[in-house]
Amino acid sequence: MMRRLTKYSGRWMLAAACLCLAFAGCDGSRHKTFSGKTMGTEYHVTVVTGMLSRTAPLQKKVEARLAHINAGMSTYMDTSEISRFNNEIGQDQPFAVSKDFLRVAAEGMALFRLTDGAWDGSVWPLMILWGFDRPEQQRFVPDSAEIDQVLTCVGYDSLQIDEANRLVKKTPCLFLDFASIAKGYGVDVVAEVLREAGVDNFIVEVGGEVYAAGVRETGDPWRIGINTPEPGAPVDRVRQVVALSDRAMATSGDYRNYFVIDDRTYSHVLDPRTGYPVANGVVSATVVADTCTFADGLATALMVMGAEPGTALVNTLENVESCITVRRTDGTYEDFWSTGFVAQ
Repeated sequence: MMRRLTKYSGRWMLAAACLCLAFAGCDGSRHKTFSGKTMGTEYHVTVVTGMLSRTAPLQKKVEARLAHINAGMSTYMDTSEISRFNNEIGQDQPFAVSKDFLRVAAEGMALFRLTDGAWDGSVWPLMILWGFDRPEQQRFVPDSAEIDQVLTCVGYDSLQIDEANRLVKKTPCLFLDFASIAKGYGVDVVAEVLREAGVDNFIVEVGGEVYAAGVRETGDPWRIGINTPEPGAPVDRVRQVVALSDRAMATSGDYRNYFVIDDRTYSHVLDPRTGYPVANGVVSATVVADTCTFADGLATALMVMGAEPGTALVNTLENVESCITVRRTDGTYEDFWSTGFVAQ
Protein backbone atom coordinates (compact mmCIF):
# COMPACT_ATOMS: atom_id res chain seq x y z
CA MET A 1 0.00 0.00 0.00
CA MET A 2 1.31 3.44 -0.92
CA ARG A 3 0.58 6.53 1.14
CA ARG A 4 1.18 10.16 0.27
CA LEU A 5 0.68 12.89 2.87
CA THR A 6 -0.49 16.29 1.68
CA LYS A 7 -1.35 19.36 3.74
CA TYR A 8 -3.57 22.13 2.41
CA SER A 9 -3.76 25.66 3.77
CA GLY A 10 -6.85 27.83 3.74
CA ARG A 11 -10.38 27.21 4.89
CA TRP A 12 -11.63 23.87 6.18
CA MET A 13 -12.02 21.42 3.37
CA LEU A 14 -14.12 18.35 2.90
CA ALA A 15 -13.91 16.24 -0.23
CA ALA A 16 -13.70 16.25 -3.99
CA ALA A 17 -15.69 14.06 -6.30
CA CYS A 18 -15.66 16.19 -9.43
CA LEU A 19 -13.50 15.25 -12.38
CA CYS A 20 -12.39 17.79 -14.93
CA LEU A 21 -11.15 17.08 -18.42
CA ALA A 22 -7.70 18.40 -19.24
CA PHE A 23 -7.47 19.35 -22.89
CA ALA A 24 -4.50 21.67 -22.68
CA GLY A 25 -2.56 21.72 -25.90
CA CYS A 26 -5.35 20.32 -28.08
CA ASP A 27 -5.63 21.62 -31.61
CA GLY A 28 -9.29 22.51 -32.01
CA SER A 29 -9.17 21.83 -35.76
CA ARG A 30 -8.55 18.12 -35.16
CA HIS A 31 -11.15 17.29 -32.57
CA LYS A 32 -14.86 17.83 -32.22
CA THR A 33 -17.01 18.02 -29.12
CA PHE A 34 -20.69 17.72 -28.36
CA SER A 35 -22.68 17.65 -25.16
CA GLY A 36 -26.17 17.51 -23.74
CA LYS A 37 -28.26 16.62 -20.71
CA THR A 38 -28.96 13.17 -19.32
CA MET A 39 -29.75 11.47 -15.99
CA GLY A 40 -30.19 14.79 -14.22
CA THR A 41 -26.71 15.92 -15.21
CA GLU A 42 -24.69 16.61 -18.37
CA TYR A 43 -22.67 14.49 -20.74
CA HIS A 44 -19.66 15.60 -22.79
CA VAL A 45 -17.99 13.82 -25.69
CA THR A 46 -14.76 14.75 -27.44
CA VAL A 47 -13.60 12.79 -30.48
CA VAL A 48 -10.37 13.02 -32.43
CA THR A 49 -11.88 13.51 -35.85
CA GLY A 50 -9.69 11.61 -38.33
CA MET A 51 -12.05 11.05 -41.27
CA LEU A 52 -15.10 12.10 -39.24
CA SER A 53 -16.51 15.31 -40.69
CA ARG A 54 -19.91 15.55 -38.97
CA THR A 55 -20.85 14.65 -35.41
CA ALA A 56 -24.59 15.40 -35.60
CA PRO A 57 -25.57 11.84 -36.63
CA LEU A 58 -23.29 10.45 -33.94
CA GLN A 59 -24.76 12.71 -31.30
CA LYS A 60 -28.26 11.60 -32.31
CA LYS A 61 -27.31 7.95 -31.71
CA VAL A 62 -25.65 8.79 -28.39
CA GLU A 63 -28.66 10.70 -27.11
CA ALA A 64 -31.06 7.95 -28.18
CA ARG A 65 -29.10 5.38 -26.17
CA LEU A 66 -28.84 7.65 -23.14
CA ALA A 67 -32.56 8.40 -23.28
CA HIS A 68 -33.29 4.67 -23.33
CA ILE A 69 -31.10 4.09 -20.27
CA ASN A 70 -32.69 6.98 -18.41
CA ALA A 71 -36.16 5.68 -19.25
CA GLY A 72 -35.20 2.42 -17.61
CA MET A 73 -33.32 3.58 -14.53
CA SER A 74 -34.69 6.98 -13.50
CA THR A 75 -36.53 6.88 -10.18
CA TYR A 76 -37.98 10.30 -11.10
CA MET A 77 -40.04 8.85 -13.96
CA ASP A 78 -43.17 7.00 -12.86
CA THR A 79 -43.15 4.91 -16.03
CA SER A 80 -39.50 3.85 -15.88
CA GLU A 81 -38.62 0.20 -15.41
CA ILE A 82 -37.10 0.84 -12.01
CA SER A 83 -40.14 2.82 -10.78
CA ARG A 84 -42.49 0.10 -11.95
CA PHE A 85 -40.36 -2.55 -10.24
CA ASN A 86 -40.28 -0.53 -7.02
CA ASN A 87 -43.93 0.49 -6.92
CA GLU A 88 -45.95 -2.13 -8.78
CA ILE A 89 -44.20 -5.47 -8.39
CA GLY A 90 -44.79 -7.65 -5.35
CA GLN A 91 -42.61 -10.22 -3.63
CA ASP A 92 -41.72 -13.26 -5.79
CA GLN A 93 -43.42 -11.72 -8.84
CA PRO A 94 -41.10 -12.00 -11.89
CA PHE A 95 -40.48 -8.74 -13.73
CA ALA A 96 -39.12 -8.67 -17.29
CA VAL A 97 -36.58 -5.92 -17.95
CA SER A 98 -34.57 -4.52 -20.83
CA LYS A 99 -31.08 -5.68 -21.68
CA ASP A 100 -29.59 -2.49 -20.25
CA PHE A 101 -31.45 -2.84 -16.97
CA LEU A 102 -30.48 -6.49 -16.65
CA ARG A 103 -26.80 -5.69 -17.24
CA VAL A 104 -26.77 -3.04 -14.53
CA ALA A 105 -28.68 -5.21 -12.08
CA ALA A 106 -26.25 -8.09 -12.63
CA GLU A 107 -23.22 -5.81 -12.30
CA GLY A 108 -24.68 -4.60 -9.02
CA MET A 109 -24.93 -8.18 -7.77
CA ALA A 110 -21.25 -8.73 -8.53
CA LEU A 111 -20.29 -5.51 -6.74
CA PHE A 112 -22.45 -6.36 -3.74
CA ARG A 113 -20.70 -9.71 -3.34
CA LEU A 114 -17.22 -8.32 -4.02
CA THR A 115 -17.55 -5.57 -1.39
CA ASP A 116 -19.45 -7.61 1.22
CA GLY A 117 -22.43 -5.31 0.90
CA ALA A 118 -20.56 -1.98 0.98
CA TRP A 119 -22.12 -1.29 -2.41
CA ASP A 120 -25.86 -1.76 -2.22
CA GLY A 121 -28.37 -0.67 -4.85
CA SER A 122 -31.26 -0.81 -2.37
CA VAL A 123 -30.07 1.89 0.04
CA TRP A 124 -32.60 4.55 -1.03
CA PRO A 125 -35.04 4.01 1.90
CA LEU A 126 -32.17 4.91 4.24
CA MET A 127 -31.42 8.03 2.19
CA ILE A 128 -35.04 9.10 2.63
CA LEU A 129 -34.96 8.36 6.37
CA TRP A 130 -31.91 10.58 6.80
CA GLY A 131 -33.52 13.35 4.74
CA PHE A 132 -31.21 13.34 1.75
CA ASP A 133 -34.22 13.67 -0.54
CA ARG A 134 -35.04 17.02 1.12
CA PRO A 135 -33.40 20.44 1.61
CA GLU A 136 -30.68 20.53 4.26
CA GLN A 137 -32.76 22.48 6.77
CA GLN A 138 -35.36 19.68 6.79
CA ARG A 139 -32.92 16.91 7.64
CA PHE A 140 -32.56 15.31 11.06
CA VAL A 141 -30.88 12.39 12.80
CA PRO A 142 -33.31 9.44 13.08
CA ASP A 143 -33.34 7.27 16.17
CA SER A 144 -31.90 3.77 16.18
CA ALA A 145 -35.32 2.08 16.15
CA GLU A 146 -36.26 3.88 12.94
CA ILE A 147 -32.96 2.89 11.35
CA ASP A 148 -33.38 -0.75 12.35
CA GLN A 149 -36.88 -0.79 10.89
CA VAL A 150 -35.75 0.63 7.54
CA LEU A 151 -32.81 -1.77 7.40
CA THR A 152 -35.29 -4.62 7.03
CA CYS A 153 -35.99 -3.24 3.54
CA VAL A 154 -32.31 -2.84 2.60
CA GLY A 155 -30.20 -5.61 1.14
CA TYR A 156 -29.31 -6.12 -2.51
CA ASP A 157 -29.14 -9.85 -1.92
CA SER A 158 -32.95 -9.72 -1.79
CA LEU A 159 -32.86 -9.21 -5.56
CA GLN A 160 -32.65 -12.29 -7.75
CA ILE A 161 -32.50 -13.01 -11.48
CA ASP A 162 -34.52 -16.06 -12.51
CA GLU A 163 -33.80 -18.54 -15.31
CA ALA A 164 -35.72 -16.34 -17.78
CA ASN A 165 -33.57 -13.29 -16.88
CA ARG A 166 -36.42 -11.64 -15.01
CA LEU A 167 -35.93 -9.74 -11.76
CA VAL A 168 -37.52 -11.06 -8.59
CA LYS A 169 -37.67 -9.28 -5.23
CA LYS A 170 -37.49 -11.54 -2.19
CA THR A 171 -38.35 -8.72 0.22
CA PRO A 172 -41.65 -6.93 -0.48
CA CYS A 173 -40.33 -3.47 0.44
CA LEU A 174 -37.14 -3.75 -1.66
CA PHE A 175 -36.56 -0.44 -3.46
CA LEU A 176 -33.86 -0.22 -6.13
CA ASP A 177 -31.86 2.89 -6.95
CA PHE A 178 -28.95 2.72 -9.41
CA ALA A 179 -27.76 6.32 -8.92
CA SER A 180 -24.30 5.13 -7.87
CA ILE A 181 -23.78 3.03 -10.98
CA ALA A 182 -26.08 4.25 -13.79
CA LYS A 183 -23.92 7.18 -14.91
CA GLY A 184 -20.95 4.88 -15.23
CA TYR A 185 -23.05 2.53 -17.31
CA GLY A 186 -24.10 5.47 -19.47
CA VAL A 187 -20.45 6.24 -20.11
CA ASP A 188 -19.79 2.65 -21.18
CA VAL A 189 -22.77 2.64 -23.53
CA VAL A 190 -21.70 5.89 -25.20
CA ALA A 191 -18.23 4.41 -25.66
CA GLU A 192 -19.85 1.40 -27.37
CA VAL A 193 -21.78 3.71 -29.72
CA LEU A 194 -18.60 5.58 -30.65
CA ARG A 195 -16.63 2.42 -31.31
CA GLU A 196 -19.45 0.99 -33.44
CA ALA A 197 -19.22 4.19 -35.50
CA GLY A 198 -15.52 3.55 -36.09
CA VAL A 199 -14.22 6.18 -33.67
CA ASP A 200 -11.07 4.96 -31.91
CA ASN A 201 -9.85 8.05 -30.06
CA PHE A 202 -12.34 9.80 -27.81
CA ILE A 203 -13.28 10.72 -24.28
CA VAL A 204 -16.75 10.44 -22.72
CA GLU A 205 -17.89 12.04 -19.46
CA VAL A 206 -21.28 11.74 -17.79
CA GLY A 207 -21.73 13.56 -14.50
CA GLY A 208 -17.99 13.39 -13.75
CA GLU A 209 -17.48 9.72 -14.64
CA VAL A 210 -15.09 9.18 -17.56
CA TYR A 211 -13.95 6.73 -20.21
CA ALA A 212 -10.97 7.61 -22.40
CA ALA A 213 -10.16 5.62 -25.55
CA GLY A 214 -6.99 5.72 -27.59
CA VAL A 215 -5.05 8.97 -27.54
CA ARG A 216 -5.43 12.69 -28.03
CA GLU A 217 -4.63 14.26 -31.40
CA THR A 218 -1.10 14.86 -30.11
CA GLY A 219 -0.60 11.11 -29.68
CA ASP A 220 -0.46 11.47 -25.89
CA PRO A 221 -2.83 9.74 -23.44
CA TRP A 222 -5.86 11.64 -22.27
CA ARG A 223 -5.23 13.51 -19.03
CA ILE A 224 -8.03 13.55 -16.45
CA GLY A 225 -7.92 15.84 -13.44
CA ILE A 226 -9.21 15.14 -9.95
CA ASN A 227 -10.49 18.27 -8.24
CA THR A 228 -9.01 19.82 -5.14
CA PRO A 229 -10.99 18.48 -2.13
CA GLU A 230 -12.77 21.68 -1.24
CA PRO A 231 -16.49 22.52 -1.30
CA GLY A 232 -17.26 24.78 -4.23
CA ALA A 233 -13.81 24.38 -5.76
CA PRO A 234 -13.84 25.30 -9.47
CA VAL A 235 -13.35 22.44 -11.90
CA ASP A 236 -10.01 23.85 -13.04
CA ARG A 237 -8.52 23.59 -9.54
CA VAL A 238 -6.88 20.23 -10.10
CA ARG A 239 -5.15 18.30 -7.34
CA GLN A 240 -3.98 15.25 -9.27
CA VAL A 241 -3.88 14.29 -12.94
CA VAL A 242 -4.23 10.73 -14.23
CA ALA A 243 -3.24 9.64 -17.75
CA LEU A 244 -5.86 7.35 -19.30
CA SER A 245 -5.99 5.29 -22.48
CA ASP A 246 -8.71 2.68 -23.00
CA ARG A 247 -9.62 2.96 -19.33
CA ALA A 248 -12.41 4.36 -17.18
CA MET A 249 -12.18 6.53 -14.09
CA ALA A 250 -14.82 7.41 -11.51
CA THR A 251 -14.68 9.37 -8.27
CA SER A 252 -17.03 9.36 -5.31
CA GLY A 253 -16.93 11.91 -2.50
CA ASP A 254 -18.92 13.32 0.39
CA TYR A 255 -18.48 17.08 0.06
CA ARG A 256 -21.50 17.89 -2.09
CA ASN A 257 -24.28 16.49 0.04
CA TYR A 258 -24.18 16.55 3.83
CA PHE A 259 -25.70 18.33 6.80
CA VAL A 260 -24.41 19.55 10.16
CA ILE A 261 -26.24 19.23 13.50
CA ASP A 262 -24.62 20.17 16.82
CA ASP A 263 -21.26 20.66 15.10
CA ARG A 264 -21.31 17.13 13.72
CA THR A 265 -21.25 16.50 9.98
CA TYR A 266 -23.43 13.75 8.52
CA SER A 267 -22.41 12.56 5.07
CA HIS A 268 -24.86 11.40 2.43
CA VAL A 269 -22.64 8.33 2.00
CA LEU A 270 -24.46 5.75 4.11
CA ASP A 271 -23.20 2.36 5.17
CA PRO A 272 -26.02 0.07 4.00
CA ARG A 273 -24.98 -2.54 6.56
CA THR A 274 -25.40 -0.29 9.60
CA GLY A 275 -27.80 2.37 8.35
CA TYR A 276 -25.55 5.23 9.47
CA PRO A 277 -23.45 7.77 7.54
CA VAL A 278 -19.85 6.70 7.17
CA ALA A 279 -17.45 8.22 9.69
CA ASN A 280 -14.16 6.67 8.59
CA GLY A 281 -12.48 9.87 7.45
CA VAL A 282 -12.65 9.03 3.75
CA VAL A 283 -13.57 12.10 1.73
CA SER A 284 -12.85 10.91 -1.80
CA ALA A 285 -12.32 7.65 -3.65
CA THR A 286 -11.14 7.39 -7.24
CA VAL A 287 -11.14 4.12 -9.19
CA VAL A 288 -9.51 3.33 -12.53
CA ALA A 289 -10.86 0.22 -14.23
CA ASP A 290 -11.73 -1.32 -17.59
CA THR A 291 -15.37 -0.24 -17.40
CA CYS A 292 -16.95 2.85 -15.95
CA THR A 293 -19.88 0.86 -14.56
CA PHE A 294 -17.53 -1.05 -12.31
CA ALA A 295 -15.40 2.00 -11.46
CA ASP A 296 -18.49 4.02 -10.54
CA GLY A 297 -19.90 1.38 -8.21
CA LEU A 298 -16.59 0.44 -6.63
CA ALA A 299 -15.74 4.09 -5.88
CA THR A 300 -18.94 4.31 -3.85
CA ALA A 301 -18.12 1.07 -2.03
CA LEU A 302 -14.61 2.26 -1.14
CA MET A 303 -16.09 5.33 0.56
CA VAL A 304 -17.97 2.93 2.83
CA MET A 305 -15.21 0.36 3.34
CA GLY A 306 -12.52 2.81 4.44
CA ALA A 307 -9.01 3.51 3.19
CA GLU A 308 -7.05 0.48 4.33
CA PRO A 309 -9.67 -2.24 3.74
CA GLY A 310 -10.63 -0.65 0.43
CA THR A 311 -7.07 -0.41 -0.82
CA ALA A 312 -6.40 -3.98 0.27
CA LEU A 313 -9.39 -5.13 -1.79
CA VAL A 314 -8.30 -3.21 -4.88
CA ASN A 315 -4.81 -4.72 -4.64
CA THR A 316 -6.38 -8.16 -5.14
CA LEU A 317 -8.13 -7.13 -8.38
CA GLU A 318 -6.66 -7.26 -11.88
CA ASN A 319 -6.62 -4.07 -13.96
CA VAL A 320 -8.13 -2.00 -11.15
CA GLU A 321 -6.41 0.84 -9.29
CA SER A 322 -7.56 3.35 -6.71
CA CYS A 323 -6.72 6.44 -4.72
CA ILE A 324 -8.61 6.87 -1.46
CA THR A 325 -8.23 10.21 0.32
CA VAL A 326 -8.68 10.58 4.08
CA ARG A 327 -8.96 13.85 5.96
CA ARG A 328 -7.16 13.79 9.28
CA THR A 329 -8.24 15.78 12.33
CA ASP A 330 -5.28 18.16 11.93
CA GLY A 331 -6.49 19.26 8.48
CA THR A 332 -4.05 17.17 6.47
CA TYR A 333 -5.06 14.82 3.69
CA GLU A 334 -3.58 11.38 3.30
CA ASP A 335 -3.84 9.49 0.04
CA PHE A 336 -3.91 5.70 0.02
CA TRP A 337 -2.80 4.49 -3.41
CA SER A 338 -3.17 0.97 -4.69
CA THR A 339 0.09 -0.54 -5.88
CA GLY A 340 -0.38 0.40 -9.54
CA PHE A 341 -2.05 3.79 -9.20
CA VAL A 342 -0.10 6.54 -10.96
CA ALA A 343 -0.88 10.26 -10.87
CA GLN A 344 0.97 13.50 -11.49
